[in-house]
Amino acid sequence: MNIRKPAKTQIPRGPTVWFYAVACALVTIWLIGPTVPIKADEPEEVAIALSLAKMLQAGREVISSNQALINDPNRGDKGLSGDVVLAAAIENYKKATGIDPLSISPTSREGHLLRSEMAAIKEVVDENQSYINEKGTGFKGFIPAIFARLVTERLEEKIGTELLIKVTAPPQLVRNRKSRPDEWEQSVIEGKFLDPEWTRGEVFYQTQPNAGRDAFRVMVPEYYAASCLSCHGQKKGEVDITGYPKEGANEGDLGGVISITLFRRQQ
Repeated sequence: MNIRKPAKTQIPRGPTVWFYAVACALVTIWLIGPTVPIKADEPEEVAIALSLAKMLQAGREVISSNQALINDPNRGDKGLSGDVVLAAAIENYKKATGIDPLSISPTSREGHLLRSEMAAIKEVVDENQSYINEKGTGFKGFIPAIFARLVTERLEEKIGTELLIKVTAPPQLVRNRKSRPDEWEQSVIEGKFLDPEWTRGEVFYQTQPNAGRDAFRVMVPEYYAASCLSCHGQKKGEVDITGYPKEGANEGDLGGVISITLFRRQQ
């Protein structure tokens, strides 16, 4: 079968779209903050990483809550422009944090990185309007996981020398090879998040090189909610709406991890 190659920031069409999905509608555990002790020289980096994770979650929540609209085959223009989605994401972020992200100074590191992330959200949605607004087609494949992947890839294009964000998961749950955990991420997933003694929702952070550079890395665990199980629940092996076999997960299982790398400036 010949499959048209999509633009760089557009969702792939045809059978390849299912290969990219990590989750259909992963509902996030909104974290107030890390419960692990924070060293004196690290609170700013932890706070920045959690802020960036919350913005990604906030945008993903907008796409999740609008799946019925996006997949309505009888409606053309869905009214979900980049500006509309970003505005809703900002409201979700405010509800989760109590902070207006636009009030954070753009000259600060957090403000600069957040604005880059918000710009990526807007660009990705605008560039996929033809898919979102396509009439006569039901399931579009513009699901939260695809959205998150496109946003993180666009963010890497913008400021990859400063920041990397990846949504990963335990290896057996990863449906996109690009999202496979690296050695350090896998060690955290297996040694921390999957440990029965690990406190649910607790983030993990560490000064740890990435791509050969000094970096501070934060891992934010996410868990399957009931709404995720239509794609990832029982029966294991059954084909879900995306054409991929279900994992047989249960509500509350570890479903994904947002991995944030903040590169440290060279001295």
